[in-house]
Amino acid sequence: MATKTVQAIRGTSRTHKLPIADIFVQQFGTGTPVLWLHSEDYYELDLPLIQKLAQKYKVIVPWMPGYGKTDLPETVRTVDDLSYGYLDLMQKLKLEKTRVVGFSTGGWLANEIASKDCSRISKMSLVCPLGVKIGGAYDRDIEDIYYHPTAKVQAFKFSNPKNDPMVPHELSEQEAFVLARAKETTAKLAWDPYFHNPMLKFRLHRVTVKTQFIWGARDGLVKPKYGRAYAKLLPNSDFVSVPGAGHFPHVEKPDTFDPILEKFLR
Repeated sequence: MATKTVQAIRGTSRTHKLPIADIFVQQFGTGTPVLWLHSEDYYELDLPLIQKLAQKYKVIVPWMPGYGKTDLPETVRTVDDLSYGYLDLMQKLKLEKTRVVGFSTGGWLANEIASKDCSRISKMSLVCPLGVKIGGAYDRDIEDIYYHPTAKVQAFKFSNPKNDPMVPHELSEQEAFVLARAKETTAKLAWDPYFHNPMLKFRLHRVTVKTQFIWGARDGLVKPKYGRAYAKLLPNSDFVSVPGAGHFPHVEKPDTFDPILEKFLR
């Protein structure tokens, strides 16, 4: 199927100095705001879908501190801490009736934000979000990306590991530095407790906005069973599965994923 050419929209960028951290923000398009929260692997920072959505919406893309443009302050130790910076950012940008899209750790961040204050949010689409413990103390809800070798981790994340955008080419020295810095930031934010906030699931009843969970049917990092249980913790949510996709369905199956998201945002 031929892909319709989308005219590129030039964005703006600015670093916002907030009490808890400096946050670098890109913005594309005009209209109803879409807050775009990237994953720990940050594939979403240059996803073509941003340009597609920018034809109709104002797409706001903050980079988490420590992921390339600004530093992660020593005072920010968890995603829970970081959520207060994003609440300040939404207030500073005067965002109202915001559609929030969060990927993996970005989905976790979205729930941390909304469980504190969802008054500026109209709806959320969460793509394979992390952030809660579903099973018992000795159950492995989320596979250990620090224990397993790289090839195994890629197999957890992608239905076909060759679909990982970082596989086909050698990284430049600058790209390798950015990747290492991002992995260090992820470890600082999510190492202990491992990729979850023990208290978050007891706050999710506060997230009353319409929420969509999109899950790769072949996600090996966090199984769809985890996703369905997670979705039930929010009072106004539904669950959509993307066949043949792993933890990043927007990367592996964009022809399936993009229409699902676009329909929900409308």
